[in-house]
Amino acid sequence: MKAIDFEQLISVGCGIDVHKDVIVATIRRSSKDFETRQFTAYTSSLTELRDWCREEGVSHVAMESTGIYWKPVFNIPEEYFEIILVNARHVKNVPGHKTDKKDSAWLSKLLLSGLLKGSFIPPKEIRELRDLMRYKKKKVQFVASETNRIIKVLEDCNIKLSSVVSDVKGVSASKIIDDIIEGKEDVAHLLTHVHGRVKTPREEMAEALTGRITPHHRFMLKMIRETIAENEKLITKLDRQIDLIAAQYQLELDLLQTIDGVGKDTALTIVSEIGVDMERFPNQHHLASWSGVSPGSNESAGKKNEH
Repeated sequence: MKAIDFEQLISVGCGIDVHKDVIVATIRRSSKDFETRQFTAYTSSLTELRDWCREEGVSHVAMESTGIYWKPVFNIPEEYFEIILVNARHVKNVPGHKTDKKDSAWLSKLLLSGLLKGSFIPPKEIRELRDLMRYKKKKVQFVASETNRIIKVLEDCNIKLSSVVSDVKGVSASKIIDDIIEGKEDVAHLLTHVHGRVKTPREEMAEALTGRITPHHRFMLKMIRETIAENEKLITKLDRQIDLIAAQYQLELDLLQTIDGVGKDTALTIVSEIGVDMERFPNQHHLASWSGVSPGSNESAGKKNEH
């Protein structure tokens, strides 16, 4: 059958198929003029790949977004080429003909023809801010989980602190838990820590603080409190580093916080996820779709069902 040729939009391009330990690259100048080489995932080998591309006059590089393995391959040549990161599902080769070498050759062919749509990759500083914000979120969630674990241990002692105090991390509750850990279980003494606006009658408070506490319970409470304290220290360090990187985006952060309901953390999260260059998105609908907040639209038998 007669071959179908597409208009060539890029003079020299490189298609890279990324795996955990093996990197296969194809540099192409035309449909028939191309060369494929195999590299390892070590930095020295990736540097060789970068230098090879520079020697051959490559201007554009296309690679598949395979798990996390594309990141080091992206980072090393990032400053020298225009890199297009593509979704592997969008560039499937002919079924039954899948090999790593063919994948890289296929990518390079699509690249020269301008048929690849790249994923949104924010600048290095935004990516670093994103890593910090996501890690902080994990740590905050972990602290919340450990706080719930304290409640579970207290419930196991039949200490109903969470039933009579709104915040088990508050000053009064913290002092009560500290005394329990130290073995000071006298209810009258524990009640001396109850101050401020506590709506619960003292008789009910006394009932809630009466339980059966064992050395095992005290040990568990101590370990959990120490774990929370260590993670809160890490969150403080993360906050300092976040503020350091985010200082250059202060104007955008201030503008975002003028929106009702958007505080500092929310503004930081927005900037870390979508960056500050809105020209990367054609309009607000594309941004909403990319962010996953656009309602889905499904059509069946001529009827649209929006979710």
